[in-house]
Amino acid sequence: MTDTVSDNGALCLATLRDTDRDRYLACLMSPEDKRGALAALYAFNAEIARVRDVVREPLPGEIRLQWWRDLLEGTAEGDTGGNPIAAGLLKAVERYRLPRQTLIAMTEARIFDLYDDPIPDRNALEGYAGETASALIQLASLVLSHDDAAQSAQAAGHAGVAQAIAGILLLLPIHTHRRQLFVPLDILSATGLDRDTFLAGEDKARIGAAIEALAGLGLEHLEKARRAGPVSATVFPAFLPATLANPVLFRARKLGAGALDASLQQPQWRRQLRMVRAAFLRRL
Repeated sequence: MTDTVSDNGALCLATLRDTDRDRYLACLMSPEDKRGALAALYAFNAEIARVRDVVREPLPGEIRLQWWRDLLEGTAEGDTGGNPIAAGLLKAVERYRLPRQTLIAMTEARIFDLYDDPIPDRNALEGYAGETASALIQLASLVLSHDDAAQSAQAAGHAGVAQAIAGILLLLPIHTHRRQLFVPLDILSATGLDRDTFLAGEDKARIGAAIEALAGLGLEHLEKARRAGPVSATVFPAFLPATLANPVLFRARKLGAGALDASLQQPQWRRQLRMVRAAFLRRL
C-alpha cells in the first residue's frame, strides 16, 4: 500500500513538471512527506483547468469533468489504478480529510471555461476564482496542516482571486483569439466597452483602461491577502504559486492594451527565485 501511494505521488509529480511547472516547484519546496498528496491535488487541478484546450466542443469537455465529479462522489466506473492522478487524489482526500464538495465545486466551476459566455460582474469573477484558485490554496493548506489551515482561510481567499486574475491576464492573447473573455462586463461598461468591442481589439485606449482596471482589482485582493494577517510557516508553501501574481499584475497595469500582444510572464528562473525568496520571507 505504501509503495503504491509513493509511486502515485512520484507519477503525479512527474506529470506536474510538464503541466504546471510553478506548482511543481512549490511541491519541491514543501515537506517531503506532503509532496505526493500536493502533487496529486495540483495535477488534478491542471487536468480540469486544461479541458478547454484538449477538446473541440463543450460536450466532450463536460463529460471529462463529469468523470472527475463521479470519481469524487464514488460513482465513477472502472478502476482508478491506471490513473495515478485519480488514485493519488482519492488517497489525499482520505488521508487529509479533504472536503469532497470543495473539489466537486472546482470541477463544476470549470464548466464555465468550456463556453464563451461573458462574466457579468466582479462578484461573479471573484466567485469563480474562489471556487478554483482560492479553493486550491485552502485544500493545499489542509494537506500541510489541518490545524493551521483555518487561520489562513481569509488570506487564501484573497490570494486566490489575485492569482486567478493574473492567470486571466497571462492568457488574454489566447482567450481573445478564441473569442473567450474573462474581463467582467461591468469593468468593460465602465470603460465604454462591450464584449465585441473588446474582442475586436481596435479601441486601444479603452481596452487599456479595462485591462488596467482588472489588474488593479487583482492587486487590491493581493493587498487584502497581505493584510489578512501572517500565514503560518506550516501552510505557507500552499501560497507559493500565488506569490508569482504580483509582477504579472503590475506589468499588465503598466502595459494596458499592450498586454494583448506582449508576454506578461517572467522567465522561469525569475519565478523560481521569487518563490524561494517568498518562502524565506514568508511574504506574498
